[in-house]
Formats: sequence, C-alpha cells, structure tokens
Amino acid sequence: MDRDEVDRALARLGAEHEAVETSLLALQDHAGRRLLEGAGLTGVTKERWAAAEQSISLLWAYFDAYTAALESARELRDRRRWPTRDDLAELTERLRGESVTLAGAALHNAPTLTGPARLTERFTLGELVNRMNELYAHSLDLVVAADAVWSALPARIDLLAAELHRTRGLAHSVGVRPGEHPSGDDLESITAELAELRAQVVSDPLAFWVPAPGSSAPGGGRPDTGRYDRAARALEDVRREIDAVLTVRQDAEQRLVRLRDVLSRADRTLAEARSARGEVLAKIAASEVPAVSGPSIVLQEQLATAAEYRRHAQWHRLSPLLESLEREAEDELLRARESLTAVTAPLAVRAELRGRLDAYKAKVARHGMAEDPLLIERYDAARRMLWSAPCDLRVAEEAVLRYQRAAADVLVPRQPGPVDQRGDS
Repeated sequence: MDRDEVDRALARLGAEHEAVETSLLALQDHAGRRLLEGAGLTGVTKERWAAAEQSISLLWAYFDAYTAALESARELRDRRRWPTRDDLAELTERLRGESVTLAGAALHNAPTLTGPARLTERFTLGELVNRMNELYAHSLDLVVAADAVWSALPARIDLLAAELHRTRGLAHSVGVRPGEHPSGDDLESITAELAELRAQVVSDPLAFWVPAPGSSAPGGGRPDTGRYDRAARALEDVRREIDAVLTVRQDAEQRLVRLRDVLSRADRTLAEARSARGEVLAKIAASEVPAVSGPSIVLQEQLATAAEYRRHAQWHRLSPLLESLEREAEDELLRARESLTAVTAPLAVRAELRGRLDAYKAKVARHGMAEDPLLIERYDAARRMLWSAPCDLRVAEEAVLRYQRAAADVLVPRQPGPVDQRGDS
C-alpha cells in the first residue's frame, strides 16, 4: 500500500470503528436489554439470553481488540509524514493482514456463529468488523423481539384484566357467580388464563414471538397475540351475556305485568269456553262438544317463581325463565282461544241457520208472498226447531232447507233442473 492507500484505509476503518461503537453503546442502553438483564427469565428466553450475553461480551472483546489494533496502526502512521518502505509494509500487514489475535480470557467459553469456541483466533480488521456486525445483529434481534413482546402484550393484558375486574363486579351485582351461572365460571377461567399469560409473557417473551418469514432485519416479526385474543373474545361473550341479564333487570317488572295479563286473558277465555260449553250442552242436542281444560297451574307456579327471582335480584335465573314463560303464555292464550272457538261452533251453526231463515223470510215478504200458507207452515216449523232447546242442528238444517225450497218454488216457478243449488243439496 502506498501512503494514500494507507490514509484512505485508516479513514474507512476509523469510520467503521465509530459506527460499531455507536451501535454497541445503543445496544448497551437499549430498554429491552436492561429488562432482560433484570428479569427472572424462563424457558426459551432464558436459554437464548444466556447465549446472547456471551455474544455481547465477545462483541466488546472484539471491539477492544479492534480499537487497540486501529490505534496502533494510527500511531505507526503518525511517526512520519512520509512513511518509509518498511513502515508501509508494516502498515499494510496491520491493515490488511491477520494482525489481530484474540486468545485466553477474551474467548473463554465464548460462542461463535460458525461453531464451538476456540482458545485463539486471528482476524484481519475487515474480518473483525464483519464478525462484530454478525454478533451485533444476532444480539439486537433477540433484544428487539423481547422488547416488542413486552411493549405489546403486558399492557394489553393489564387493560383486559381491568375490564375483566369491572365485568366481574357487574356480574356479581346481577347474581352471575361461579358455580351458579356458566358465565361466572367463564369469568373465573378468563381470570386464571390472564394471570398465567401475563406471568409467562414477562418471564419468557420470546415464546410469544413470531419471526417474519424471510426477514433478515433485526426484530423482524410480530408478537403472538393468539391467547390474548381468545381471552378477549371470551370476555366479550360474557359481557354480552351480562348485558342481557342487565336488560332483564331493567324491564323485568314490565315483562312480568305483561305475562300476568296474557295468562289472565287465557284464564278468562277458558272460563268463557267452559261457560259456553254448558250453554251448548243445554241448548244443542246430539252435538259433540270438546271438553275445556282449566288454567295452567304450571305456568302460574312458574310466574310466581319468576316474581320470587325478581324479588331476590336473581337476574341470571330470571332471564331464561322469562323467555320461556313469554313463549308458553302466548301458546296458552292461543290454546284457550282455539278451545272457545271449538266449543261455540254449534252455537255459530245455529246462528247461521237462524240468519239464513230470516233472510229468506224477508225476501219472501219483499215479493208479497208472506201470507203463503205453505211458507208460513214451513217457516214456523223451522223457527220452532231453531229457537227451542235443545236444538237438533241436523233436523233444524233440514227444516231451513225445506223452507228455502218452498220459497224458491213460490218466487220462481221451478224449471227443469235445480234452481237453488244450496236449497236442493
């Protein structure tokens, strides 16, 4: 190397020395490194940090050797403004040859990236810079990964734990407790999971790190939030359940009033059906009248239980009971109405026959045939049957049909074929 080449090499190596020193000091002051040094580590983080600490110690040993070699070369260059041939030969050897030797304590038990530690190693200054860059990148990757996990997960876990604490207080206020409600058991499970997750994240952050595939940059990757996300979703499900219970607490009285009203209407309808059945049996002969059941004792008992739950603020039990009661109460009212309709069907038939008879009589009167003896006779016969008790609907219907046919014959002379289809049926 000539003088200019020596000066350029010293300048380049000096710049690299400054960059390495800046990086090492930044690594030394990195928050993640300080946390790793002070944490009670476990698992994969403990193993990898033990190796990284040795790598960092080796980094400083390399840096000290690099500094000493560079200073020695600078001192040799500074002896003369115009170095001799021997000076240039020695500077060339120091700057380009394997002029740095590390031996003994500096390398004792120190790992390398390429294999087991050796007691003595020789480097060129360029090789030493490359080795330091490799060790630095490896160590920084671990520190950044641990710091990223610690920065992301514990704070989020603490926020979720605070939300969990509020949710547990709200759950207890509405009676959602472990052993009494599934959501109470879920809250206990989530509490235990968050406590365990936080302890593991603090002691073994690298177990929650997912490296980015193909990335060579230090800290390339992301924290694994899978367990946290599952706990957050489970808490959200519990919160929705408790919101439903709270809604029950707010409108329980109105829903109970509506339930009492629906069941009361069902009971009144059934009472009306029982009364109508007695009337039908008395006034209609030879008719099958279905039996009418009494009010639902089970629903009344469940309604009383619901009121008791509300009185004692057992909202978690009241919620499902109210939902089932509302469905069953509507079914009970529908059943009562169907029973009333079935029971009063014969009376409806009798009323229809009475209306048909009077309608034909009015039609005959409009045509001036009200005094026809046959019509009067058949009308009186049909009317006696329909307005007497018990009424035989089959016989009464035949009587009304005879009156209809007689009225049709009087009003319109019978032609071949049926004139009044309903009357001839």
